[in-house]
Amino acid sequence: MGTKVHLSTAYHPQTDGQSERTIQTLEDLLRMCVLDWGGHWADHLSLVEFAYNNNFQASIGMAPFEALYGRPCRTPLCWTQVGERSMYGATYVQETTEKVRVVRLNMKEAQDRQKSYADRRRRELEFQVGDRVYLKMAMLRGPNRSIAENKLSPRFMGPFPVVERVGPLAYRLELPEIMKAFHKVFHVSMLRKCLHPTEELVARIPEDLQPDLTVPAVPVRILERREKVLRNKRIPLLRILWDCSGSTEETWEPEAKMKLKFRKWFDKQVEE
Repeated sequence: MGTKVHLSTAYHPQTDGQSERTIQTLEDLLRMCVLDWGGHWADHLSLVEFAYNNNFQASIGMAPFEALYGRPCRTPLCWTQVGERSMYGATYVQETTEKVRVVRLNMKEAQDRQKSYADRRRRELEFQVGDRVYLKMAMLRGPNRSIAENKLSPRFMGPFPVVERVGPLAYRLELPEIMKAFHKVFHVSMLRKCLHPTEELVARIPEDLQPDLTVPAVPVRILERREKVLRNKRIPLLRILWDCSGSTEETWEPEAKMKLKFRKWFDKQVEE
């Protein structure tokens, strides 16, 4: 069938960009349908599905239905063209046609909006074999969510030499011995060109750097306690001082999650 395998790159959640962009477009489309039809929007989901599956897609040059079945879909929208209007009632066909038209207009607006977002942030980056590039460090991970990096701490490691181009948007780097267990192919969005090839490492490589380019955060002590009051319950919160590979951060965390993930540490803090 001519199917080709395209391997994804590590540390790049946007690898499946087609699915990601489709989901965002559908979210925008449904959001606009809610504005048009209010609380009855769910009654029109079948028309939304029809409009999407029979809408021309630039990426494949045809509608998804036609790509799958090899022919255009016969629907109530086409009945007016083949003399079948009287079989189903003129009012029904007219109402259905108008609703599908509204969905298609909303879909076009959603697709245009998502395209503008992508175009606004897109930068054409290209490196040559032998270039030296910086590698972006990921966010530091806490017990239940990402902890922001220290604003003054380095956000890139390197520079590292480029040894091979892998596809149009990925590069293989020559990594030091301490990172020998890491995947060596990175998406272009993780890289920044080194303008001064003679520069030494701008940031030391943390000893506890994980294969996903994150550094685990370790709780140091509890700084403060408070309660978050909701309508029908109270949630105990703790202000935690974290050690993030030499730098420190403070965040508010639910007491229950800290107790679950750092049981021994939590018990020791309570005793003190």
